[in-house]
Amino acid sequence: MNKRMLHEGESGVVLIVCMIILLMLSLIGIASITTSNSEMRVAGNEMNSTGAFYAAEAGLEKATAEIVSSYENTGAPPDPLPMALETMNNYKYFYYVTSPGPAVDKTLTYGSFDGLYALVKTFEIVSQGADNDLEAGIEIEMNIEDALIPIYQFAVFYEKVLEIGPGPDMTISGRVHGNSDVYLEAGSNLFMDQLTSGGNIYYGNAPGSADSPDGGDIFIKDGNGNFQNMRNGDGTYLDATDPDWVSGSVSRWGNTVEDINHGITDLYMPVAGVENPTDLIDRAEGNPDSYENFAGLKFVDGQALYRQIDGTWLDVTGLLIGDGTISYSTFYDEREGQNVIAMDLDIGQLTTSGYFPSNGIIYSSQPEVVGNVAAIRLTNSSQLPSRMTVATNNPLYTLGDFNSVNKRPAALMADAITILSSSWDDASSGLGIGARAASATTVYAAFVTGSTETGSPGHGYNGGLENLPRFLENWNGITFAWRGSAANLWNSRQAISPWASTYYNPPIRDWGFDSDFLIATNLPPGTPMINVIMKTSWNQTVLTDFYHFLYN
Repeated sequence: MNKRMLHEGESGVVLIVCMIILLMLSLIGIASITTSNSEMRVAGNEMNSTGAFYAAEAGLEKATAEIVSSYENTGAPPDPLPMALETMNNYKYFYYVTSPGPAVDKTLTYGSFDGLYALVKTFEIVSQGADNDLEAGIEIEMNIEDALIPIYQFAVFYEKVLEIGPGPDMTISGRVHGNSDVYLEAGSNLFMDQLTSGGNIYYGNAPGSADSPDGGDIFIKDGNGNFQNMRNGDGTYLDATDPDWVSGSVSRWGNTVEDINHGITDLYMPVAGVENPTDLIDRAEGNPDSYENFAGLKFVDGQALYRQIDGTWLDVTGLLIGDGTISYSTFYDEREGQNVIAMDLDIGQLTTSGYFPSNGIIYSSQPEVVGNVAAIRLTNSSQLPSRMTVATNNPLYTLGDFNSVNKRPAALMADAITILSSSWDDASSGLGIGARAASATTVYAAFVTGSTETGSPGHGYNGGLENLPRFLENWNGITFAWRGSAANLWNSRQAISPWASTYYNPPIRDWGFDSDFLIATNLPPGTPMINVIMKTSWNQTVLTDFYHFLYN
């Protein structure tokens, strides 16, 4: 074989090898491009799926917000139920709400309000999210429950800042809730069963109180029913200022002490003027939430009016004055620094008059008296004829025992509530505290009332929960026994003088929650409700049918 023939053969082999290498490189390139395109498609699908998920979640939040808003503004579920198709950037979502049936009475079995009785309506929300090209979709189903909880199932409920700072030992049985911040301190010992807050829980005094904590101990029951001290071993206190507050509080109390950091939110009242809970006690004109609308007997514009069976009002002013059911008295309120012009309502006499309202709801609005305090005072009220609620936009005073004999479900709703013992003497009301010696008094009633605001102009400490029912006598060593529920929903607008410790001496506070209020049939007539929305179930699936996006 000559050299020329050899070189020609080698050239052919090299050409073949080069072609094979070129083919391999082409295949590798094609595979790389295919892989890259696949990865891009996968990444795009993942991005679309993630976007669709967030779009579906947006639909859930929108539907939930519409339900909440309806209850806030009307006190009723939305009608019609929410349904809409919305666009969000490169995604869209479709949601609709159904309700399987009417509201039902039930005992809550989960969350911070486990064990409370409520009127519960269930809603089923379906929300579908997809990208605009309908390449990926997610469907989320969620059930929520709207629970209307009678407010008197709370031992204490505060719309605004809750402050508790008793000097002597004080025990608060039952649930305590504040929609805003809670401040706790004590001169000696404060014992509590359970505490929730829509704000933060603090040890100490609220800003503006101008006082320093007295250094007492705060004991709150843990999940096993054992009292655990808020004070740490080093003398500090475990509260929301602690960087490990959530884990520390759960470790110490379980779930009996929770605030906004634990997920607790405000509990609102479903009244038409949600920002104005005073609508409950204000006059009825233009105000559908006023208790004047529901009263069976009312004292307004200088008249006593009784609602007859056909709904018309019968003027019984002369009759009730004539038999002594109503009369008028003047006494001095040293806290207000003014005389009180009170319409005295004799409950015992009202019982025999034949004009006790069949529904048990009494409303009063006494006309303003310039330079004086206009008020209603309940007398001879140790025994009530039946369930009773008294609502007034004025200050309310009780004289002597209230509802202490054959206890009935009862509630008092007023601008401010002052407890006068059976030893109270109008003639001595303007004398020094030594002339106003109290005697042991018992009250069984729920309170819905107001107080002054700590730190507002001219005000220091507002007296706290321990002085929510107000006092004007020397109660030193004397017991004020109270069972019921205490709700502070507003700042007082008529009895507005600041709290001080000079015009009275505090009683021995034998206070407790009336557990009978946990039974629906034992609630006072017209009990206000608070509203809470709870998520009960949640499920996510891949959307395979885009019907709603194509045909809506």
